Amino acid sequence: MALELSGDVVALAAALCDSPSPSGEETALADAIETALSALPHLTVLRDGDAVVARTDLGRARRAVIAGHIDTVPIASNVPSWQADGMLWGRGSVDMKGGVAMALHLAATLSAPRWDVTWVFYDHEEVAAELNGLGRIARNHPEWLAGDFAILGEPTGAQVEGGCNGTLRVEVRTKGVTAHSARPWMGVNAIHKATEILAALDAHEAADIEVDGLVYREALSAVKIEGGRVLNSVPDSCTVTVNYRFAPSKSVEAALAYVHEVLPGHEIVLMDAAAGARPGLDSPAVQEFLSAVHAHTGGEVGPKYGWTDVARFSELGIPAVNFGPGDALLAHADDERCPTDQIRACTAALGAWLTL
Repeated sequence: MALELSGDVVALAAALCDSPSPSGEETALADAIETALSALPHLTVLRDGDAVVARTDLGRARRAVIAGHIDTVPIASNVPSWQADGMLWGRGSVDMKGGVAMALHLAATLSAPRWDVTWVFYDHEEVAAELNGLGRIARNHPEWLAGDFAILGEPTGAQVEGGCNGTLRVEVRTKGVTAHSARPWMGVNAIHKATEILAALDAHEAADIEVDGLVYREALSAVKIEGGRVLNSVPDSCTVTVNYRFAPSKSVEAALAYVHEVLPGHEIVLMDAAAGARPGLDSPAVQEFLSAVHAHTGGEVGPKYGWTDVARFSELGIPAVNFGPGDALLAHADDERCPTDQIRACTAALGAWLTL
């Protein structure tokens, strides 16, 4: 597949959608991106697995890192893409090939931006964190990600979303005593014991926490329950999987302690966790970017409720924001669709900032 990077950015977004790349199957698209970028004399192109990095080296005083993931969740009869009602429809149009098209188009057309730019197109974002291509680059080639400010093209409705919530997943386990289901009084039902866990979660009220001028809403929810082995026995074990999305002012340790407060006396096992990222709005670079974006897309900066890879940049000490076309509520949906005017507006805003 050949990609035309310098033409219409919406057509480029459609072409990206039409190159299926569910997580684990990104190689063909990564090859096409590498080939297209390697033809541009102002870029140095690097590759790690199915992650492609392109850099300018113009001797500028500051460097921006602009990143987007090229993988999607599985296709649901929504490829090839199509356009109707001012929308680009299809898998990945929102999450996040619209944002990737924005970055690829600008990588090709801005040969002399006022910042040096590192463009990052990476794999395996939609699956387990240990497979994430951006994380792999950070481990294998941290120097590739060095910069003063980072922008992640996640869907934000063409507005800027600062930082992100942290996330952790725990298993809350109950134990019982097995017995024949015809004589349940002879045992202790571990699934029944889980009702107090579910009741506590149902009664829990989400907190709104202000961090650096943005208000992040937390969420604590049961996302899975497992128990029982056979249908004629009282179950002797049950596991409720709980997900906590916590404000970026909390550490993972503080978030885990909070789960223990909400569910006292229960066996709680941490399965995975990732800290959030503070918005970093006090950075002069972020303020410059906000001014440029406001002139093109309007609106105010808001918080990112979900976890995104801005947290990885935060760990590297790089202020980062989320900015891209599309409604995040439509990400992964079978009717995923992105307004074409947002793809154009985001591209114009980011291009204006890089050429001020």
